[in-house]
Amino acid sequence: MTQSWHRNPHNRRRVKRVLPALLSAFCFLTAAAVADGSPIPEGPDANSSPAFIGSPATQHPVFVAQPPRHPHMAPNERSNLHVDAFQTDANVLPGPLGKGIQRVSNFQAADCASVTFDSRGRIVVVCVGIQGPRLLMLDAKTLDTLATFALPPRQPSASADLFTDFSGGGYFYLDDQDRAIIPTTTRHVLVVAETGDTPGFVQQRDYDLSGVVPSGDKIISALPDWSGRLWFASKAGIVGTLDFATGATKAIDTHEKIGNSFAVDDRGGVYIVTDAAMYRFRAGADGTPQTVWRSTYANDGRAKPGQTEVGSGTTPTVMPAGPWVTITDNSDPINVVVYNRDSGALVCSVPIFSKGASDTDQSLVVAGRSIVAENNYGYSGPTKTEQGGTTTGGLERVDVNPGGSGCKKVWHSDEISPSVVPKVSLANGLVYTYTKPAGDNSDPWYLTALDFRSGRTVYKARAGSGLGFNNNYAPVTLGPDGTAYVGVLGGLVALRDSTPPPKVAQRRGRALRLRVRYGRVTRRCSSRHFSVRVSGRNRRQVRSAVFRYHGKRVRDKRTPFAARFHVGSARRGRRIVARLTLRNRKHVRLTETVRPCAQLR
Repeated sequence: MTQSWHRNPHNRRRVKRVLPALLSAFCFLTAAAVADGSPIPEGPDANSSPAFIGSPATQHPVFVAQPPRHPHMAPNERSNLHVDAFQTDANVLPGPLGKGIQRVSNFQAADCASVTFDSRGRIVVVCVGIQGPRLLMLDAKTLDTLATFALPPRQPSASADLFTDFSGGGYFYLDDQDRAIIPTTTRHVLVVAETGDTPGFVQQRDYDLSGVVPSGDKIISALPDWSGRLWFASKAGIVGTLDFATGATKAIDTHEKIGNSFAVDDRGGVYIVTDAAMYRFRAGADGTPQTVWRSTYANDGRAKPGQTEVGSGTTPTVMPAGPWVTITDNSDPINVVVYNRDSGALVCSVPIFSKGASDTDQSLVVAGRSIVAENNYGYSGPTKTEQGGTTTGGLERVDVNPGGSGCKKVWHSDEISPSVVPKVSLANGLVYTYTKPAGDNSDPWYLTALDFRSGRTVYKARAGSGLGFNNNYAPVTLGPDGTAYVGVLGGLVALRDSTPPPKVAQRRGRALRLRVRYGRVTRRCSSRHFSVRVSGRNRRQVRSAVFRYHGKRVRDKRTPFAARFHVGSARRGRRIVARLTLRNRKHVRLTETVRPCAQLR
């Protein structure tokens, strides 16, 4: 197809009419082709674009604080779409370095987005197509289908855009016993176990949540808290818990739509973003969700092209390097917003991308104090990236300043990633995204590696060409052997080096921080005391510390550099500030929010 043909307005209108029918035909290709494990089909000019651009990468590891492993989920990097319970999208393991890239794909006529790995190294994934979702077990090397488990089909009464509806299994997780915990289209939660060394699935439990999630609503995501209690969120704004042992459910209605997954931390926090606000919840004594704090964010009330909701497009991400949680808002341009996860206080808000061309519907990537965001502006659906088309694009990195004293933008990349969830490999020092160039009518899609420190494009490896290789909001997933997997409309594609890259041991983070501990309960909350001390592996480099809290100043010249204060009667909490003098005469400023009296009773 020539460039002049594409430029003709009559032909462009014709493409818009024909593409939806072609898309449906593509997804309804014969079951026989799927069963054969065929590669995803490409167009006749698929090889007209470069197979590789750039140069192979050299490992430059990044060493940052890591989220703890969740006791009720599979190990980090194996359990869910966003890598861990904190939803960091950061892998300790390496991805491809671009050395002799090899490619394999499995045609499923469905988007196999949420890739997890069981204890035997097999892929467990939910593939969502027009007819509904299926749970699959695949060989991680060949992508051959080993087992299939049919999930409830799409419900006729539930109206939704096929390409922006992630309920019914789009978000699921693998638990610590290799069981898939899957919210279904019928407002149930299934527990599906494996049959052992012989590949297969068997349903163990079926929990009916229709008593708290009403007809017409859908469960968007479900994750356990650190105690093992299951939390779930619905698209209409229901937030609830499920006791696996008794089947008892408790729920509240936020009356605010929810379009993304959520995060949980090891302090009992559950972080959920709605179209109106960012929340931290905790479970009450009977399991009922309780709001710890609620912080609104800027929202211009528009669903920009590339968004699936009229609000934040990000799953909240808990930042292991500090007491922070981050999302993007729905301003114009959008902002990376960071909150103190104890109090909900705003730490910083930094605009990203350009006014009139800025939005994202992907989780933020977090490594230490660094946040990487992707621009999805213009991705209105699969037809947008057909016939040489693409979106606005851009990726940017924002860092939280040491001690949480604001944020700053570090770099910008012009790479165009229409809708992928990026990942960072800390072992390689690379950010992996999935890009689509403009003007190439063969419609190639590339696994693209950016230098984490500078944002420079290191290499691009073609994953495939045509509609079947459009990822449509699915993530890049880095496997245990260094393979990069991408769920696409045709199924799943894997790209790997000819020789697996070496693993790099992740050192423990050395960041200095403040640790606050509260004394016994007193009749008057304001007289309750708290102690604060400096922690971190490099605390030996501290020469002295000056602590300030609510007008009081304490100086300490001896390890462990600590102080004691009364909480006071503040309703919203106050900040404790420490100014550290290091042995090299440099200064470090640390802050931490002290819990208000209302949270200490």
